[in-house]
Amino acid sequence: MPPMPRIPFLHYLVFSLILCSILLSTARTLAQSPAGINNDSARPPQIALEMPSGRAATRAVSVRMSVDLVLIPVTVTDALNHPQTNLTRGDFKVYEGDHLEQIRYFSQEDSPISVGLLLDVSKSMQDKIDTERAAVDQFFRNANPQDDYFVITFNGRPRVLSDVTQSTNGIETELGLVEPSGPTALLDAVYLGISKLRNAKYSRRALVIVSDGGDNSSRYKLREIKSIAAESDVMVYAIGIFDSTPFKSFEETMGRRWLSTMTDVTGGRTSTIRSMAKLPEECALLSRELRSQYLLGYEPRDRTSDGKWRKIRVVVSGSSESGQLHSYYRKGYFTPNP
Repeated sequence: MPPMPRIPFLHYLVFSLILCSILLSTARTLAQSPAGINNDSARPPQIALEMPSGRAATRAVSVRMSVDLVLIPVTVTDALNHPQTNLTRGDFKVYEGDHLEQIRYFSQEDSPISVGLLLDVSKSMQDKIDTERAAVDQFFRNANPQDDYFVITFNGRPRVLSDVTQSTNGIETELGLVEPSGPTALLDAVYLGISKLRNAKYSRRALVIVSDGGDNSSRYKLREIKSIAAESDVMVYAIGIFDSTPFKSFEETMGRRWLSTMTDVTGGRTSTIRSMAKLPEECALLSRELRSQYLLGYEPRDRTSDGKWRKIRVVVSGSSESGQLHSYYRKGYFTPNP
């Protein structure tokens, strides 16, 4: 029987280096897995997400989920729309379907946000434009200095008035030159706003609409925009300006319903004002609300990846001096496809 050939020492050395490299890589992967999440950490983990359309992503969205963890941004206000910032983990309950889930992750922080302002400058805003400018000023005054913004004005078509910037003075200067005119293409403006936020700097993203009515000029339909908003990682908020006159156009009559349709599916909300004098105050409250968001995380009991919709319900206990508390959040998520 011939002798076994000798394996050179150099081959042993190469094999050992490769084995060590594999072990080190495995250790790092385990250290970064969801099982290693610190529930008391101030920042949420980066979680792979499966969007309803099947596109994979790793950026923060309105409801984030992996096989092991679901994260829900929640905003809480009182009856006067004042944000509530002193709540604790024990003040929240989260249900998926009919099952009460244990909250494993809880945080509340003022992290920067990318915001798109959609401002109605149609003809019906002629006698309201000065108040609208004052409202934008109040929104900026109450925002996080690190936030960035873009502004889209819309009448017969949407137009980018100011691209992404942190310089609010330039935005206000541009807005001061706008003269309201023409019909209203609100839905087209929302489509453009969501499209621009896909490339936003920050993972937290919001659209804020200021408008006094519905839509009479867009090429997009409400059902299309609702679907786009539902699948986006953008929270949509709206301030509807509706006067109390008895004679309204069809668009004005349907205005609040259209706004609520777009905001509710994203976890945002629509507030309405009857007096233009209230608009700056409402914008200031909304700006502070965007800085006062909670993040709740739980491990779902059913971890089946079937691409189906899972309904979420968040219950907030307690009340304020002005009455019962209200919570705003996205009402569910799609699991990853199998």
